[in-house]
Amino acid sequence: MAPMGIDTVDDQIKDVIQELFQIQAAVHGYAGNQTRNELVRLITDLSGSLSTLSRDASTLATQIPPEVIGYVDEGRNPDIYTREFVELVQKNNQFLKAKSEAFTGFRDALAEEMMKAWPEMEKDVEEILQGGKAAENAVKMNGSSA
Repeated sequence: MAPMGIDTVDDQIKDVIQELFQIQAAVHGYAGNQTRNELVRLITDLSGSLSTLSRDASTLATQIPPEVIGYVDEGRNPDIYTREFVELVQKNNQFLKAKSEAFTGFRDALAEEMMKAWPEMEKDVEEILQGGKAAENAVKMNGSSA
């Protein structure tokens, strides 16, 4: 079976909601046997719509993290999960940036000490530093658009 589009499933959800409103109106205005058959028809239609929705929605190519589904199952707002996830990513990015800066400082200090200890290797150390700085700039340029 070909996967259904999200718009089709969205329309089916809207139809289910409309049918629920119709059932609510029929129950509110229930007048005994006169409206019984209409109510049975509406509930049968709702059951069919829910079956169709369930079948078609299962073919959608969506990937929802299990944690988000868990939040919803627990009655929690999935936006909380998103906010916590973003905060965790920011925290890890800050940690990795600090780590990278520390390694850069260590590289420069090590190069300086190597040039003092072995002056004859100064040219080689400078070449290595220039190569490292070029790679560092390339990473910054590629990462700045993210």
